Amino acid sequence: MPTFTAAQIATKLGGQVIGDSELILTGFAPADSAKQGDLTFAENSAYFSRADQSAAAGILVEEDFKSLTGKTLVRIPNARLGFAQILPLYFPDPVFSPGVHPSAVVSPSASVEPSAHVGPGCVVGDRAKIGPGVVLQARVYVGEDCQIGDQCRLFPNVTLYPRTQLGRRIRIHAGTVVGSDGFGYVFDQGMHRKIPQVGHVIIHDDVEIGANVTIDRAALGATVIGKGTKIDNLVQIAHNVSIGEHCIVVAQVGIAGSTKLGNYVTLAGQVGLAGHLRLGDRVTVAAQSGVMHHIPEGQKWMGSPAQPDRVTKRMLLAMERLPELLRRVSELEKRDLPKP
Repeated sequence: MPTFTAAQIATKLGGQVIGDSELILTGFAPADSAKQGDLTFAENSAYFSRADQSAAAGILVEEDFKSLTGKTLVRIPNARLGFAQILPLYFPDPVFSPGVHPSAVVSPSASVEPSAHVGPGCVVGDRAKIGPGVVLQARVYVGEDCQIGDQCRLFPNVTLYPRTQLGRRIRIHAGTVVGSDGFGYVFDQGMHRKIPQVGHVIIHDDVEIGANVTIDRAALGATVIGKGTKIDNLVQIAHNVSIGEHCIVVAQVGIAGSTKLGNYVTLAGQVGLAGHLRLGDRVTVAAQSGVMHHIPEGQKWMGSPAQPDRVTKRMLLAMERLPELLRRVSELEKRDLPKP
Protein backbone atom coordinates (compact mmCIF):
# COMPACT_ATOMS: atom_id res chain seq x y z
CA MET A 1 0.00 0.00 0.00
CA PRO A 2 1.39 3.46 -0.85
CA THR A 3 2.34 5.90 1.92
CA PHE A 4 1.94 9.67 2.12
CA THR A 5 2.95 12.42 4.51
CA ALA A 6 0.27 14.48 6.20
CA ALA A 7 1.40 17.44 4.09
CA GLN A 8 0.96 15.45 0.87
CA ILE A 9 -2.54 14.43 1.92
CA ALA A 10 -3.43 18.03 2.75
CA THR A 11 -2.12 19.23 -0.61
CA LYS A 12 -4.11 16.61 -2.52
CA LEU A 13 -7.31 17.49 -0.65
CA GLY A 14 -6.84 21.26 -0.44
CA GLY A 15 -6.56 21.10 3.36
CA GLN A 16 -4.38 22.24 6.26
CA VAL A 17 -2.21 20.19 8.63
CA ILE A 18 -2.63 20.71 12.36
CA GLY A 19 0.35 18.97 13.92
CA ASP A 20 3.25 17.10 12.31
CA SER A 21 3.17 17.78 8.57
CA GLU A 22 5.94 15.19 7.93
CA LEU A 23 4.06 12.40 9.67
CA ILE A 24 4.05 9.28 7.48
CA LEU A 25 0.55 7.87 7.02
CA THR A 26 0.80 4.25 5.96
CA GLY A 27 -2.86 3.35 5.45
CA PHE A 28 -6.47 4.44 5.69
CA ALA A 29 -9.07 2.79 7.93
CA PRO A 30 -12.17 3.50 10.04
CA ALA A 31 -11.47 4.46 13.63
CA ASP A 32 -12.57 1.14 15.15
CA SER A 33 -10.07 -0.86 13.07
CA ALA A 34 -7.28 1.70 12.50
CA LYS A 35 -3.74 0.61 13.27
CA GLN A 36 -0.67 2.61 14.23
CA GLY A 37 0.31 4.82 11.29
CA ASP A 38 -3.16 4.84 9.73
CA LEU A 39 -5.19 7.85 8.70
CA THR A 40 -8.88 7.88 9.64
CA PHE A 41 -11.69 10.43 9.27
CA ALA A 42 -14.36 12.09 11.41
CA GLU A 43 -17.33 14.06 10.12
CA ASN A 44 -18.93 14.88 13.48
CA SER A 45 -18.03 15.14 17.15
CA ALA A 46 -19.02 11.56 18.02
CA TYR A 47 -16.82 10.16 15.25
CA PHE A 48 -13.99 12.48 16.25
CA SER A 49 -14.08 11.31 19.86
CA ARG A 50 -13.72 7.69 18.73
CA ALA A 51 -11.03 8.57 16.19
CA ASP A 52 -9.05 10.54 18.77
CA GLN A 53 -9.02 7.53 21.10
CA SER A 54 -8.11 5.09 18.33
CA ALA A 55 -4.69 3.82 17.29
CA ALA A 56 -4.73 6.00 14.14
CA ALA A 57 -1.92 8.51 13.68
CA GLY A 58 -3.94 11.14 11.81
CA ILE A 59 -7.54 12.23 11.36
CA LEU A 60 -9.31 13.92 8.46
CA VAL A 61 -11.68 16.55 9.89
CA GLU A 62 -13.75 19.43 8.59
CA GLU A 63 -14.59 21.21 11.86
CA ASP A 64 -12.42 23.02 14.40
CA PHE A 65 -11.68 19.91 16.47
CA LYS A 66 -8.64 19.67 18.73
CA SER A 67 -6.96 16.37 19.51
CA LEU A 68 -6.67 15.49 23.19
CA THR A 69 -4.21 12.70 22.41
CA GLY A 70 -1.77 14.62 20.23
CA LYS A 71 -2.88 13.25 16.89
CA THR A 72 -2.11 15.10 13.67
CA LEU A 73 -5.21 16.52 12.01
CA VAL A 74 -5.77 17.27 8.34
CA ARG A 75 -8.52 19.88 8.18
CA ILE A 76 -10.44 19.93 4.90
CA PRO A 77 -13.67 21.62 3.74
CA ASN A 78 -15.72 18.39 3.58
CA ALA A 79 -14.70 15.23 5.45
CA ARG A 80 -17.07 12.94 3.55
CA LEU A 81 -15.78 14.22 0.20
CA GLY A 82 -12.24 13.88 1.46
CA PHE A 83 -12.97 10.27 2.39
CA ALA A 84 -14.07 9.59 -1.20
CA GLN A 85 -11.01 11.34 -2.61
CA ILE A 86 -8.46 9.66 -0.36
CA LEU A 87 -9.55 6.04 -0.85
CA PRO A 88 -8.30 5.79 -4.46
CA LEU A 89 -4.87 7.00 -3.27
CA TYR A 90 -4.49 4.13 -0.82
CA PHE A 91 -6.59 1.58 -2.73
CA PRO A 92 -6.12 2.26 -6.46
CA ASP A 93 -8.01 0.22 -9.03
CA PRO A 94 -6.07 -2.77 -10.34
CA VAL A 95 -4.19 -2.14 -13.55
CA PHE A 96 -4.95 -4.41 -16.49
CA SER A 97 -2.37 -4.89 -19.18
CA PRO A 98 -3.39 -3.98 -22.74
CA GLY A 99 -4.10 -6.76 -25.16
CA VAL A 100 -6.47 -9.60 -25.98
CA HIS A 101 -6.33 -12.82 -23.94
CA PRO A 102 -5.70 -15.93 -26.06
CA SER A 103 -9.01 -17.46 -24.96
CA ALA A 104 -11.06 -14.42 -26.04
CA VAL A 105 -13.04 -14.56 -29.29
CA VAL A 106 -12.90 -11.29 -31.23
CA SER A 107 -14.60 -10.91 -34.59
CA PRO A 108 -12.25 -9.93 -37.42
CA SER A 109 -14.57 -7.03 -38.21
CA ALA A 110 -14.46 -5.68 -34.63
CA SER A 111 -12.23 -2.72 -33.73
CA VAL A 112 -10.28 -2.98 -30.47
CA GLU A 113 -7.96 -0.14 -29.48
CA PRO A 114 -4.43 -1.35 -28.63
CA SER A 115 -4.65 0.12 -25.11
CA ALA A 116 -7.81 -1.90 -24.28
CA HIS A 117 -7.81 -5.08 -22.20
CA VAL A 118 -9.96 -8.01 -23.36
CA GLY A 119 -9.89 -10.68 -20.66
CA PRO A 120 -10.19 -14.48 -20.71
CA GLY A 121 -13.32 -15.93 -22.24
CA CYS A 122 -14.63 -12.63 -23.62
CA VAL A 123 -16.60 -12.49 -26.87
CA VAL A 124 -16.59 -9.38 -29.07
CA GLY A 125 -19.05 -9.49 -31.94
CA ASP A 126 -19.03 -8.27 -35.50
CA ARG A 127 -18.32 -4.57 -36.07
CA ALA A 128 -18.13 -3.84 -32.33
CA LYS A 129 -15.88 -0.92 -31.34
CA ILE A 130 -13.82 -1.03 -28.16
CA GLY A 131 -12.26 2.33 -27.24
CA PRO A 132 -8.95 3.32 -25.61
CA GLY A 133 -8.31 2.13 -22.07
CA VAL A 134 -11.41 -0.08 -21.94
CA VAL A 135 -11.25 -3.08 -19.60
CA LEU A 136 -13.37 -6.14 -20.30
CA GLN A 137 -12.87 -8.58 -17.46
CA ALA A 138 -13.44 -12.31 -17.79
CA ARG A 139 -16.37 -13.65 -19.84
CA VAL A 140 -17.80 -10.32 -20.94
CA TYR A 141 -20.04 -10.59 -24.02
CA VAL A 142 -20.15 -7.65 -26.43
CA GLY A 143 -22.72 -8.11 -29.19
CA GLU A 144 -22.42 -6.99 -32.80
CA ASP A 145 -22.34 -3.26 -33.52
CA CYS A 146 -21.84 -2.31 -29.87
CA GLN A 147 -19.78 0.78 -29.10
CA ILE A 148 -17.79 1.15 -25.88
CA GLY A 149 -16.18 4.53 -25.22
CA ASP A 150 -12.87 5.46 -23.58
CA GLN A 151 -11.93 4.13 -20.14
CA CYS A 152 -15.05 2.01 -19.57
CA ARG A 153 -14.72 -0.95 -17.22
CA LEU A 154 -16.97 -4.01 -17.50
CA PHE A 155 -16.68 -6.52 -14.68
CA PRO A 156 -16.99 -10.30 -15.17
CA ASN A 157 -20.03 -11.78 -16.92
CA VAL A 158 -21.50 -8.51 -18.17
CA THR A 159 -23.60 -8.93 -21.33
CA LEU A 160 -24.16 -6.21 -23.92
CA TYR A 161 -26.78 -7.12 -26.50
CA PRO A 162 -26.26 -5.88 -30.08
CA ARG A 163 -26.07 -2.14 -30.83
CA THR A 164 -25.65 -1.07 -27.21
CA GLN A 165 -23.83 2.26 -26.99
CA LEU A 166 -21.66 3.15 -23.98
CA GLY A 167 -20.13 6.58 -23.48
CA ARG A 168 -16.89 7.23 -21.61
CA ARG A 169 -15.78 6.18 -18.12
CA ILE A 170 -18.74 3.86 -17.52
CA ARG A 171 -18.49 1.06 -14.94
CA ILE A 172 -20.81 -1.94 -15.19
CA HIS A 173 -20.59 -4.56 -12.45
CA ALA A 174 -20.77 -8.32 -12.64
CA GLY A 175 -23.80 -10.10 -14.04
CA THR A 176 -25.54 -7.06 -15.51
CA VAL A 177 -27.41 -7.46 -18.80
CA VAL A 178 -27.87 -4.44 -21.07
CA GLY A 179 -30.13 -4.59 -24.10
CA SER A 180 -32.25 -7.67 -23.51
CA ASP A 181 -35.78 -7.78 -24.98
CA GLY A 182 -38.36 -5.47 -23.49
CA PHE A 183 -41.44 -7.12 -21.99
CA GLY A 184 -43.84 -6.37 -24.84
CA TYR A 185 -46.79 -8.56 -25.82
CA VAL A 186 -50.24 -8.15 -27.39
CA PHE A 187 -53.15 -10.51 -26.68
CA ASP A 188 -54.28 -12.18 -29.88
CA GLN A 189 -56.56 -15.20 -30.40
CA GLY A 190 -56.19 -16.49 -26.85
CA MET A 191 -52.42 -16.08 -26.63
CA HIS A 192 -49.81 -13.45 -25.85
CA ARG A 193 -48.10 -12.53 -29.10
CA LYS A 194 -44.60 -11.07 -28.80
CA ILE A 195 -43.99 -7.53 -30.03
CA PRO A 196 -40.48 -7.55 -31.55
CA GLN A 197 -38.06 -5.35 -29.62
CA VAL A 198 -35.86 -3.82 -32.30
CA GLY A 199 -34.44 -0.76 -30.49
CA HIS A 200 -31.26 -0.45 -28.46
CA VAL A 201 -29.75 1.08 -25.29
CA ILE A 202 -27.69 4.27 -24.96
CA ILE A 203 -25.73 4.92 -21.76
CA HIS A 204 -24.00 8.29 -21.44
CA ASP A 205 -20.69 9.26 -19.80
CA ASP A 206 -19.76 8.59 -16.16
CA VAL A 207 -22.62 6.22 -15.37
CA GLU A 208 -22.05 3.42 -12.85
CA ILE A 209 -24.30 0.36 -12.89
CA GLY A 210 -24.31 -2.20 -10.08
CA ALA A 211 -24.37 -5.99 -10.17
CA ASN A 212 -27.21 -7.99 -11.72
CA VAL A 213 -29.02 -5.00 -13.19
CA THR A 214 -31.22 -5.52 -16.25
CA ILE A 215 -31.77 -2.75 -18.79
CA ASP A 216 -34.11 -3.64 -21.66
CA ARG A 217 -33.67 -2.30 -25.14
CA ALA A 218 -36.44 -0.21 -26.65
CA ALA A 219 -39.22 -1.62 -28.78
CA LEU A 220 -38.35 1.20 -31.20
CA GLY A 221 -35.75 3.89 -30.63
CA ALA A 222 -33.64 3.79 -27.48
CA THR A 223 -33.71 3.17 -23.75
CA VAL A 224 -31.49 5.97 -22.38
CA ILE A 225 -29.46 6.41 -19.17
CA GLY A 226 -28.25 9.99 -18.68
CA LYS A 227 -24.78 11.27 -17.85
CA GLY A 228 -23.53 10.73 -14.30
CA THR A 229 -26.44 8.56 -13.14
CA LYS A 230 -25.67 5.86 -10.55
CA ILE A 231 -27.69 2.63 -10.49
CA ASP A 232 -27.48 0.20 -7.57
CA ASN A 233 -27.63 -3.61 -7.69
CA LEU A 234 -30.71 -5.58 -8.76
CA VAL A 235 -32.53 -2.80 -10.60
CA GLN A 236 -34.91 -3.45 -13.53
CA ILE A 237 -35.23 -0.77 -16.22
CA ALA A 238 -37.81 -1.57 -18.89
CA HIS A 239 -37.97 -0.74 -22.58
CA ASN A 240 -38.04 2.87 -23.75
CA VAL A 241 -37.35 4.23 -20.28
CA SER A 242 -35.39 7.49 -20.21
CA ILE A 243 -33.42 8.40 -17.09
CA GLY A 244 -31.98 11.90 -16.86
CA GLU A 245 -28.58 13.10 -15.70
CA HIS A 246 -27.10 12.51 -12.23
CA CYS A 247 -29.97 10.41 -10.93
CA ILE A 248 -29.67 7.93 -8.03
CA VAL A 249 -31.53 4.63 -8.43
CA VAL A 250 -31.20 2.41 -5.35
CA ALA A 251 -31.38 -1.38 -5.12
CA GLN A 252 -34.43 -3.36 -6.27
CA VAL A 253 -36.11 -0.45 -8.03
CA GLY A 254 -38.35 -1.39 -10.95
CA ILE A 255 -39.20 1.10 -13.70
CA ALA A 256 -41.90 0.10 -16.17
CA GLY A 257 -41.82 0.85 -19.88
CA SER A 258 -41.71 4.33 -21.41
CA THR A 259 -41.41 6.16 -18.07
CA LYS A 260 -39.27 9.30 -18.18
CA LEU A 261 -37.18 10.65 -15.30
CA GLY A 262 -35.76 14.17 -15.20
CA ASN A 263 -32.35 15.15 -13.87
CA TYR A 264 -31.21 14.60 -10.24
CA VAL A 265 -34.09 12.23 -9.45
CA THR A 266 -33.65 9.92 -6.45
CA LEU A 267 -35.50 6.60 -6.25
CA ALA A 268 -34.93 4.88 -2.90
CA GLY A 269 -34.84 1.12 -2.42
CA GLN A 270 -37.65 -1.05 -3.83
CA VAL A 271 -39.53 1.81 -5.46
CA GLY A 272 -41.83 0.72 -8.28
CA LEU A 273 -42.82 3.07 -11.11
CA ALA A 274 -45.75 2.29 -13.41
CA GLY A 275 -45.35 2.75 -17.14
CA HIS A 276 -45.64 5.93 -19.21
CA LEU A 277 -45.08 8.25 -16.23
CA ARG A 278 -43.15 11.53 -16.07
CA LEU A 279 -41.05 12.48 -13.03
CA GLY A 280 -39.68 16.02 -13.05
CA ASP A 281 -36.19 17.21 -12.11
CA ARG A 282 -35.08 16.69 -8.49
CA VAL A 283 -37.98 14.43 -7.55
CA THR A 284 -37.39 12.13 -4.57
CA VAL A 285 -39.39 8.95 -4.00
CA ALA A 286 -39.10 7.21 -0.61
CA ALA A 287 -38.32 3.52 -0.19
CA GLN A 288 -40.94 0.89 -1.11
CA SER A 289 -43.23 3.46 -2.70
CA GLY A 290 -45.50 2.50 -5.58
CA VAL A 291 -45.82 5.38 -8.05
CA MET A 292 -48.82 5.44 -10.39
CA HIS A 293 -49.06 9.14 -11.25
CA HIS A 294 -46.85 11.82 -12.79
CA ILE A 295 -44.76 13.75 -10.24
CA PRO A 296 -44.01 17.45 -10.79
CA GLU A 297 -40.52 18.89 -10.49
CA GLY A 298 -38.95 19.08 -7.03
CA GLN A 299 -41.57 17.10 -5.11
CA LYS A 300 -41.05 14.34 -2.55
CA TRP A 301 -43.47 11.40 -2.64
CA MET A 302 -43.88 8.31 -0.50
CA GLY A 303 -46.26 5.45 0.20
CA SER A 304 -48.10 2.87 -1.86
CA PRO A 305 -49.92 4.18 -3.73
CA ALA A 306 -47.45 7.07 -3.56
CA GLN A 307 -48.63 10.59 -2.76
CA PRO A 308 -46.85 13.81 -1.77
CA ASP A 309 -44.94 13.04 1.43
CA ARG A 310 -46.87 15.51 3.59
CA VAL A 311 -50.17 13.80 2.62
CA THR A 312 -48.82 10.33 3.33
CA LYS A 313 -47.34 11.43 6.67
CA ARG A 314 -50.71 12.81 7.78
CA MET A 315 -52.33 9.51 6.87
CA LEU A 316 -49.71 7.54 8.81
CA LEU A 317 -50.22 9.73 11.87
CA ALA A 318 -53.96 9.19 11.62
CA MET A 319 -53.46 5.43 11.39
CA GLU A 320 -51.39 5.47 14.56
CA ARG A 321 -54.41 6.92 16.37
CA LEU A 322 -56.83 4.26 15.08
CA PRO A 323 -56.38 1.74 17.96
CA GLU A 324 -57.21 4.42 20.53
CA LEU A 325 -60.16 5.67 18.49
CA LEU A 326 -61.52 2.13 18.10
CA ARG A 327 -61.20 1.57 21.85
CA ARG A 328 -63.11 4.75 22.59
CA VAL A 329 -65.87 3.86 20.11
CA SER A 330 -66.16 0.41 21.67
CA GLU A 331 -66.54 1.94 25.13
CA LEU A 332 -69.25 4.27 23.87
CA GLU A 333 -71.14 1.37 22.30
CA LYS A 334 -71.08 -0.55 25.56
CA ARG A 335 -72.65 2.23 27.59
CA ASP A 336 -76.19 1.63 28.73
CA LEU A 337 -77.71 4.62 27.01
CA PRO A 338 -81.40 5.37 27.83
CA LYS A 339 -83.79 4.26 25.14
CA PRO A 340 -85.87 6.99 23.46
